This record gives sequence, structure tokens and C-alpha cells, in this order.
Amino acid sequence: MKESLLDIVCCPLDKHDLELEVTEREEGEEGEIIAGTLTCTDCGETYPIEDGIPNLLPPDMRE
Repeated sequence: MKESLLDIVCCPLDKHDLELEVTEREEGEEGEIIAGTLTCTDCGETYPIEDGIPNLLPPDMRE
């Protein structure tokens, strides 16, 4: 996932901004995010980033 994606994604529950926490990133200055968490700045719901793909499904729809 590119960090610039944060400019266009929002929490699917309440449409507020998401805060990024990176746990793994590709090598390089602007390496893509491999793993981490997106957290809603309002409701606090978290969305995982796995294998570079953010899972923005609401919690009740995730496996």
C-alpha cells in the first residue's frame, strides 16, 4: 500500500480520517507499506494492512 492512499481513504463506518501505524515497509525511501494498521481518528475502529492490502471491510464482515 502506498502511504499516499491515506489522502483518499476514510473509515467505512463514519467517514472520518484514518491514522496509519506501520509494522513492515519495503526497503527504500518511499517503500510501500507491507503490514500495519489503519485506525479511525473518531470511532477508534482498526483495519489491518496485510501483504500490502488494507482491509477496509466493516468488522462484522471480516473473516
